[in-house]
Amino acid sequence: MRRGNFKVRLFIGVAIVAFAFIRRCSQQETNPYTGRTQAISLSPEQEIAIGLQSAPSMAQQHGGLHPRNDYQALVDNVGNKLVNNSLAKDTPYKYEFHLLADENTINAFALPGGQIFITQALFSQLENEDQLAGVLGHEIGHVLGKHSNERITDSKYWQTLIMGAGAFDMGAIASQIGNGTLLKNGREDELESDELGVLFMLNAGYNPEEMIGVMEILKAAAGPNRVPEMQSTHPDPENRIEKIREAISKYKNAS
Repeated sequence: MRRGNFKVRLFIGVAIVAFAFIRRCSQQETNPYTGRTQAISLSPEQEIAIGLQSAPSMAQQHGGLHPRNDYQALVDNVGNKLVNNSLAKDTPYKYEFHLLADENTINAFALPGGQIFITQALFSQLENEDQLAGVLGHEIGHVLGKHSNERITDSKYWQTLIMGAGAFDMGAIASQIGNGTLLKNGREDELESDELGVLFMLNAGYNPEEMIGVMEILKAAAGPNRVPEMQSTHPDPENRIEKIREAISKYKNAS
């Protein structure tokens, strides 16, 4: 009976793993905005719907929207200028920019479909409009890079794979591999968004060198005891500065 049970479990596990691989292969597509091949499971319409649905709760988690209309107007103006002067204008995404009231958390982030947020804590530390453009351009890059879409697809893949591996007691190993893969891809996403942000800044007439100033702000905020890069979802600011300089040289030489 035990041998029979093991064979049944093995068959089920192999079938689930095979299904996960086949589904992942069918989800491979070339991102029309970056040219990178990704596993994608959500349509642009689904991305937009997820972003719109999640935006109110995300704002609430950061103390709601900032009350200063002039600050919000500046964020809107810079964000829309970046969109209207880049390939973002010709995408199905609906961009909305939100200044959050949170004065303690230095952060900016994007939801699928074009909902983009920056906290007052970060906004207040920016020295000029170009740095604001660097932050928002980076977040627009996340949207066009379909990074949330890719992470959702990856998560579904690893959940299915772990389910199959669990049939013959390898779920823990698969889980560890999956977590490591997701962490690595997160850092790559940040670097890709930095490069796209440089391009968007140049197209909109902003100085991309100011993006380096943003990295210095993030570096200072992390303090001397910041998490080593291999344990973080974000690349170290020093590494990002190097890549930003490479991107500036690349796009300036191409123009």
